[in-house]
Amino acid sequence: MTEFEALLRLSLTRGIGARTYLGLLEHFSTTEAILNAKKDELEAVPGIGPKLACAISETANSIDVTTEIKLASEKNVQIIPYTSEQYPKHLKNIYDPPLVLYVKGSLLETDILSIAIVGARRCTYYGLSQAERFARQLASKGLCIISGLARGIDAAAHRGAISAKGRTIAVLGCGLGVVYPRENLALAEQILQHGAIVSEFPMKTPPDFRNFPPRNRLISGLSLGVLVVESSLKSGSLITAQWALEQGKEVFAIPGNIDSIYSHGTNKLIKDGAKLVEDINDIIQELGPVAESFSTDIESKFDDPRSLSLNSQEKKIFTLLSSSPKDIDEIIQASNLPASIVTSTLMILEIKKLVKQLSGKRFVKA
Repeated sequence: MTEFEALLRLSLTRGIGARTYLGLLEHFSTTEAILNAKKDELEAVPGIGPKLACAISETANSIDVTTEIKLASEKNVQIIPYTSEQYPKHLKNIYDPPLVLYVKGSLLETDILSIAIVGARRCTYYGLSQAERFARQLASKGLCIISGLARGIDAAAHRGAISAKGRTIAVLGCGLGVVYPRENLALAEQILQHGAIVSEFPMKTPPDFRNFPPRNRLISGLSLGVLVVESSLKSGSLITAQWALEQGKEVFAIPGNIDSIYSHGTNKLIKDGAKLVEDINDIIQELGPVAESFSTDIESKFDDPRSLSLNSQEKKIFTLLSSSPKDIDEIIQASNLPASIVTSTLMILEIKKLVKQLSGKRFVKA
């Protein structure tokens, strides 16, 4: 049995994380020695009770790691142990990092410069557009975007990073042999071209609500800070924010409509001390010395780098729009252009997928 196989076998034993493993290693020197230890020898280690000692001595040796390794190889998944130099440095510093990390795609050393963007699965168009905009602008500055591949805000964050040709990492609450949700399968394939999909769970682990709080600690653990875009008071994104605080990371929140349930969580975070964010400068400046890697002379929150490819007329209309719906009469009045010109220009911007028309002839940036 190789050291890697022994460590993987131990990682598949319920209740064993890196912290417990390091405590055991102090007593037994090698991972194989831990697995071969008798139950009473294991119980003599501080923090190892009868239940965990039994799991190690009886279960660990019967676990089939060969099948797990084969399945990972078939799916192009790399299993990175805690002891490897490839293991993400940020993750090693959290309280109880996973003993192994399953990775599909690529992890780079530069991914240490990263921000997590999370929020509600059920969200508003405003939330989706802000998540995508912040991810796009942060990624264009060289920050890797971490999120959870969930529908809603998470998916928008990944899309924003990809649109900027930046880095993004998705952390799953299931095994990498199972992509969840299925509706984001195409997005998952895109992420693999721009970063990685990771999990701490064995390959065939199905999505389960109990897996998501531990998953959230990895989202915050991989990042310098967490930006919450939209969140109800019961959203899992608040759990991610709590993990971030416990890990000594920065917490940022975008304020929202006080009448919307999707803003109650973010507004509460701000009340409790999270940094209120209006543009990416608010995030970059809060990162302290790390921010020296980035330029802060960016467009204002009303500008969009996509407007650089537009002619003067298209740019004028485009810059009048935002993530908040604007009535066509309001656009005509603000632009001081004939109605026919505004209408035709909006149609062109829709074709270019830069503008989206909502009901009642209202328009927003796409």
